[in-house]
Amino acid sequence: MGDHHHHQVRAEEFEKKAEKKLSGWGIFGSKYEDAADLLEKAANSFKLAKSLSTVNVINVWIVSGDQAGKAYLKLADCHLKSDSKHDAANVYAEAAKCYKKVDTNEAASCLERAVNIFCEIGRLNMAARYYKEIAEYYEADQKIDQAISYFEKAAEFFQNEEVTTSANQCNLKVAQYAAQLEQYEKAIKIYEEIACQSLNNNLLKYGVKGHLLNAGMCHLCKADVVSITNALEKYQDLDPTFTGTRECKFLSDLAAAMDEEDIAKFTDVVKEFDSMTPLDSWKTTMLLRVKEKLKAKELEEDDLT
Repeated sequence: MGDHHHHQVRAEEFEKKAEKKLSGWGIFGSKYEDAADLLEKAANSFKLAKSLSTVNVINVWIVSGDQAGKAYLKLADCHLKSDSKHDAANVYAEAAKCYKKVDTNEAASCLERAVNIFCEIGRLNMAARYYKEIAEYYEADQKIDQAISYFEKAAEFFQNEEVTTSANQCNLKVAQYAAQLEQYEKAIKIYEEIACQSLNNNLLKYGVKGHLLNAGMCHLCKADVVSITNALEKYQDLDPTFTGTRECKFLSDLAAAMDEEDIAKFTDVVKEFDSMTPLDSWKTTMLLRVKEKLKAKELEEDDLT
């Protein structure tokens, strides 16, 4: 407890000195640099107070995370006033780390400020990285709409900087979540585009059948046999090697079961594929949706007879 208390007290002293420095008369331009130096020490002490604490961990996390965050925000302000934009952006990113466990919105807002500065000074690769990080904050918080929006921004920036792998990573997240929200067309477009891009790249070629499988699953979710049949023809034209894959057979067997409205066959096809290649939770969710639609159709027809 002693160490924690010692760092907390030091942090508060540094912060008071910085406040005094900021409110004093600055005859020379060094007022902000001096305050920045003191605030940096304050922020670091607040962080130490947090990590050394074993008593009442959560409260200290929140108090110190919050206080360190606030000290960093003041520090960023000092950097901006002395026109050190790059330093200010880095400090906003540090503030975001402090707020991360405390308040997602505040953490995202700090990173957004960092992004705006990086855009202003032409560091677009940094802006892209932090957009992706904001998306991940929202993803961890299950705020899917915001996550999609920031993954899209990150993808666009990565694409402009020609960092294709990172752009694809972000776009695949957009597709995954769009499909979860039943925005199947949006997801299909992304999976198909990434599959097309990857065909001519020796490193990415191996991923093509996975992207086409995901796109096919989104087609299945629309419960439209014509749509999935056309898609499968298109995919085999696009990539002749797709025809011989288990993924292609899986999709066409599922389409056949759908066409015949045969739930037992559908379930067997899924079980067999899963025994060879375990299905992840996203695919399981998609397949359950298709199965529900099949069941609903069966009930409708029972009612009619």
